[in-house]
Amino acid sequence: MTVLIAGGGIGGLTLALSLHQIGVPCRVFESVPALRPLGVGINVLPHAVRELIELGLHDQLDASGVRTRELAFFSKHGKPIWSEPRGIEAGYKWPQFSIHRGRLQQILLDTAIERLGAENILTSHHLTGWTETPDGVRADFIDKVTGKSAGSYDGTLLIAADGIHSAIRQKLYPQEGAPLWNGRILWRGITKGDAFLTGRTMIMAGHEILKFVCYPISQEPDANGKYDINWVAERHMPPTYEWRREDYNRTARLEEFLPWFKDWRFDWLDVPSLISNCPHAYEYPLVDRDPVDRWTFGRVTLMGDAAHPMYPIGSNGASQAILDARVLTREILALGEVPAALEAYEAERRPATTDLVMLNRRNGPEQVMQIVEERAPEGFNVVTDVLSQQELEDIAANYKRVAGFQVEGLNAKPPIVLMPRSSQLSSAG
Repeated sequence: MTVLIAGGGIGGLTLALSLHQIGVPCRVFESVPALRPLGVGINVLPHAVRELIELGLHDQLDASGVRTRELAFFSKHGKPIWSEPRGIEAGYKWPQFSIHRGRLQQILLDTAIERLGAENILTSHHLTGWTETPDGVRADFIDKVTGKSAGSYDGTLLIAADGIHSAIRQKLYPQEGAPLWNGRILWRGITKGDAFLTGRTMIMAGHEILKFVCYPISQEPDANGKYDINWVAERHMPPTYEWRREDYNRTARLEEFLPWFKDWRFDWLDVPSLISNCPHAYEYPLVDRDPVDRWTFGRVTLMGDAAHPMYPIGSNGASQAILDARVLTREILALGEVPAALEAYEAERRPATTDLVMLNRRNGPEQVMQIVEERAPEGFNVVTDVLSQQELEDIAANYKRVAGFQVEGLNAKPPIVLMPRSSQLSSAG
């Protein structure tokens, strides 16, 4: 029998590769007619990178992403608040990668097709329902373009990796409604620009009401000496603002938000130039959902954004989906393709991600910028005049603890999926 995975995003494809690694057949079902490398940049944290490396993807990640060296926070005036090394430079055994979301998904997709076979990655299959059978589950699909049936498939388990608008979660929680908007809008883009700071730095500037984030996602400059710089502009909108449905593919209007950043020209970064020179930007209202008290219903469970959609704060969205996939795989390896494996997975992952969702609502490690703004809105000479070194360190350390990537703890932790060495080599394909 086969594990059925609804959703061909980062989480679903990581799960497919992980199940293949332990010898469990699986099949991925994706609603769209074709999986394409869409989106903008993301960061993948060391604990998640470790899991992708365990799947044999180190070389592809290294060729496609930038090894993030530093995370730095700045005030709206461009004054430094706090910085810390990241990845290898921070003492982890594994790097942190800044990478185009589409490139990462393409790496996972290409590898899944190679290892599982194209016949096990099905597009134009939108899940409409399922029923439990004596020894498994039967899932029903349609082609959303034509509205015609795409068939029914039998499996041992059904895993919802179908994102924040999960069809499976909607059926499990029919009264939940739309995702929750917190009043903030993100505008995202990629611009050819100059290297800044270390050349591998991720920066966050501003405060809770108005913020700018950027980092490079290309290793080498183009013929004009420019790098691909991924950026995110964010504004907390007034209550009267009518937001549009969250969608990474909605074209942004630069004139709607560029004026708020017109004076953000620092001696190390020209924010208005990055925004105005972007060929195509996207608008994305910042949403999440309230944590639920149950993911697993018999032979069905939730993972990734279907289970715990969270604000993209602290670079944790994709990373937590990857961890979900690996813990779920570990439990299936230990207990088999049975409901008990889903329950064991949920027992570990649901409390951890619930804490993270709630911490991200409080701005996670980015709260240092808001504290500085509240205490010194007109600026400061040195940050320790308004925020003590101990406060800075405590905020950063607490987030690492909740998110599960403290340096010493992660380095000492055994792999999530323990495989014999020979199996690891063969599964890397």
